[in-house]
Amino acid sequence: MNPSMAKEIEALQEMTVFELRDRYIEVFGEETRSRNKRFLQKRIAWGLQAREQGGLSERALRRAEELARESDLRLIAPRGDRGASVGRTVVGRVARTHDRRLPMPGAVITREYRGGTVSVTVLDRGFEYEGQVYRSLTAIARAVTGTHWNGFHFFGLAGKGGRS
Repeated sequence: MNPSMAKEIEALQEMTVFELRDRYIEVFGEETRSRNKRFLQKRIAWGLQAREQGGLSERALRRAEELARESDLRLIAPRGDRGASVGRTVVGRVARTHDRRLPMPGAVITREYRGGTVSVTVLDRGFEYEGQVYRSLTAIARAVTGTHWNGFHFFGLAGKGGRS
């Protein structure tokens, strides 16, 4: 980049939004809807550099035009009932995300505790221990030990990156 171009780009940092909008018109020949100072600075700097160095290649421009023709692009949201399109709204339950520290439902978590083995089956919604369903591993740890434990720590699932 030549020194005069660098100075011109540096000068953009000192301009107000109104001055940047005027400069945008000079560089691109059209008005901008943006009032974001940082965006305008970057966009004008790109335009100035593209003008100096030749911009995009003819091949890149053809490919961009090809992609634009193939895409289903909507610039403005549809009018109507607050933008909702008829027949597109789906009502239903959203599946909660699976905690990555836990194995998938159906797996059995075991731990040796005071000479015995504690075995817990992971369910879709909760955990099964000795025929009873619990909402959390912490509840099972409390039932086993009689004191409060973090369930993930008790069963050794709290290590770095998930299982330890």
